[in-house]
Amino acid sequence: MVRLIARRLVISVAVLWLVTLLVFVATLLLPGDPARAILGQQATPERIAALHAQLGLDAPVWERYLNWLGGVVTGDLGTSTASQGPVAELLGGRIAASLVLLVLAAVISTAAGLALGTWTALRRGRRADHAVSGASLVVAALPEFVIGVALVVLLSTTVFPLLPSVTLAPPGEPVWSRPSQLVLPVLTLVLVVAPYITRMMRATMSEVLDSGYVEMARLKGIPERLVITRHALPHAIGPVAQVIAIQLAWLAGGVVVVEFLFRYPGVGQALIDAVNNRDVEVVQAITLLIAAVYIVVNLLADIVGILTNPKLRSEVSR
Repeated sequence: MVRLIARRLVISVAVLWLVTLLVFVATLLLPGDPARAILGQQATPERIAALHAQLGLDAPVWERYLNWLGGVVTGDLGTSTASQGPVAELLGGRIAASLVLLVLAAVISTAAGLALGTWTALRRGRRADHAVSGASLVVAALPEFVIGVALVVLLSTTVFPLLPSVTLAPPGEPVWSRPSQLVLPVLTLVLVVAPYITRMMRATMSEVLDSGYVEMARLKGIPERLVITRHALPHAIGPVAQVIAIQLAWLAGGVVVVEFLFRYPGVGQALIDAVNNRDVEVVQAITLLIAAVYIVVNLLADIVGILTNPKLRSEVSR
C-alpha cells in the first residue's frame, strides 16, 4: 500500500508540474498587455516600458517561468498586477469562502447520492425506483447555470421569495455569517453532482445485491441491515468512489460558474475578475490551485477504492 501511494504521489507531482507549464504558457497567450491594462489606453510607451521592467515582463520567458515556479514551490504566488498586493493575501479569504461552499456541497451530495442510490437499488422495478431514476436523469442533463437560474426563479422571486438570490455579505464579513445566502449556491452544486452519484450507486449496488456472497449471507440468516452494511456496501462503494472523485473534482472548476451566478466572493469570482483585468499572477495561482485539488481528489479516490474493495486489498498485499 505504501509503495502504491508513493507511486501515485510521484505521478501526481509530475502531472502537476505539466499543469504549471501549461498554465504559464496559456497565460502568455491571453490577449492584451498587463501593463497597458493597469495603466490604461492613454499610457505612454515610457510608462509601459517602466512597468514592464518593474513587473519583470521584459525578462526571457524561461526565466519568468523558473522564477514563478520557484515562488510556487516556496509558497510565494507572486504579486497581483492589478492590486499590487501579494496574491496569497488576496486569495486567502476567497479560498476560505470557496472551501466552505465546496465542503458543504461535497458532503451533502455524497451522502445524498449514496443513500438515494442504495435506497433505489433495494426497490428495483418499483415506482419509486423509476421516479428517482427519471428525475436524476433529467437533472443530470441540465447545466449548472440552468439549475441555478431555476432555483433563483423558484426560491428568490415572487414564486417563493424565501432566500437571497445573490451574496449579501459586505466586504470583510465571512460568508457563513449569513447562512441563508449559502443555500442556493450549495443546493445548485448538490443538484449537479448528486444525480451522477445516485445513478452509479444504484447500478453498482444492484449488481452487488445479486452476487453470490450477498445471497449466502442472507441464507445464513444474517439480518438485512447487516447484509447491506457489512457485505454489500463495502463492495459497492469502491467503484462509486471513482465517480465521486470525478464529480468532486468537477466542483473545483464548476464552482466558477456558480460563484459568478450568485456573486459569491470565492476563487471563481476572483478568477473571472483576474481574466477581465489581465491579472496574470492571479489567473496562474487560481488555475494551479484548481488543478491541484483535482489531482489530490483523484489520488484520494484511488486509495479509498483500494481500501473499500477486499479484492484490490488482497492484490496490493501480494
